[in-house]
Amino acid sequence: MSELKIRTRVTGALAVLQPGGLPVVTTPTGGAVDVVTSVSAPGFNPLDLLYASLAACMVLSARIAATRLGVAARLGEVRAEVGGEKAADEPSRVARFNIRLDISGDLDTATKQRIVEDAEAICTVSNTLRAAPELHTTLG
Repeated sequence: MSELKIRTRVTGALAVLQPGGLPVVTTPTGGAVDVVTSVSAPGFNPLDLLYASLAACMVLSARIAATRLGVAARLGEVRAEVGGEKAADEPSRVARFNIRLDISGDLDTATKQRIVEDAEAICTVSNTLRAAPELHTTLG
């Protein structure tokens, strides 16, 4: 297996809601996204951002898995489609995440399946969701 260098960066998000407006979310690294709330408005709503985080983490983790397996040069496009099912009872939450990974490239089915399994174990977002982390909210 090849060794990977772990790189760290500042992470986090700041959401600001002006009176009568919609949230704008920014990151310490300069990213920004406008959040929508209307079902017909184009853009990300809060659940879309959650699903997007999981999808992005899974495709990046698939690339890491392929590198660890020594097959990165044969890896083609990796797509993660993520959705979910909201719980029928309170509190409001996602009860089930559905993740579909499509992997192209010169790889057999067993190797692709191994990449899927390894990606789920590598992905910080999937590991966090599975672990039910503590939430600590304070008034600033």
